[in-house]
Amino acid sequence: MTMLTGTQARPLGYSAPLTPEQEIEARAKLIQALQMSLDPNDVLAIFFKHLQAIIPMGGIQFRFPNNKDITKLGRDALHHCDYRLTTDEGYLGEIIFNRSKRFIESELTTLEILLGALVYPMRNALRHQAAMQLALLDPLTRLGNRAALDNALRRELQLAERHHHELSLLMIDVDHFKKINDQYGHTLGDQVLQEIARTIESVCRETDISFRYGGEEFVVLLRKTNEMGARTIGERLRREISTISIEKNGQSIEPTVSVGISTRASGQKEHISDLFERADEALYRAKQAGRNCVRDLSDVVTA
Repeated sequence: MTMLTGTQARPLGYSAPLTPEQEIEARAKLIQALQMSLDPNDVLAIFFKHLQAIIPMGGIQFRFPNNKDITKLGRDALHHCDYRLTTDEGYLGEIIFNRSKRFIESELTTLEILLGALVYPMRNALRHQAAMQLALLDPLTRLGNRAALDNALRRELQLAERHHHELSLLMIDVDHFKKINDQYGHTLGDQVLQEIARTIESVCRETDISFRYGGEEFVVLLRKTNEMGARTIGERLRREISTISIEKNGQSIEPTVSVGISTRASGQKEHISDLFERADEALYRAKQAGRNCVRDLSDVVTA
């Protein structure tokens, strides 16, 4: 394990230290407690709680390896010391300790010892988190899979109802996909699905969540989005996907999609099946209307 110390400070004095026996007991409790969870945030919360019994601390921050996710516990303060946590397998993240008084040398030494107890539970938690995330990804498109969709839709529907937010769903189906597979083979069919998935990800907003629903169908959840907003995004997706062009043996494959829209009915409790049934019916109308179009249940079928 490698731990690189950032800010260090000279003593100004703090509360009386634990006796050796008390510190040994507190460390033992910390080590035992850290084995109780495989959630990285829970591991950090346990560490922070037990740390307080050994070294008074204002707060801690942990920056995860992606350099985007940060967990903050306690409060910010003027004085801090920083450590990068690594194992032979790689970088785990950076932890920052802070409080209102400077850290003395003996406390920094103790912190480094305690971090030795944190590193491997944190590594195991991050491993578990990565495995769980992979289990919720479609291996071909790297979008969320059916299980991820079920989890996300249940969560987003509850949040929308609790906070009275709009929530819309796009059901996207690749037009004549069987013909693409039959004429050009499944390898090229997979390439078409990957290109469409990349286009969905590039067009959608950061707050939107995309999934491969199965086969040639995709679903996008649109947070805080009403029917008009969903139609705008659906049309943008349809147009961008229609610009995809894949060359095969001198021929150009240019896929299109049909899109069905459903929006959470305000003022009443909705079930997951309600949103899907309306989106599926709207998608059927898009197919009836000639494909390569966007429809919701307010549209009149003209075909």
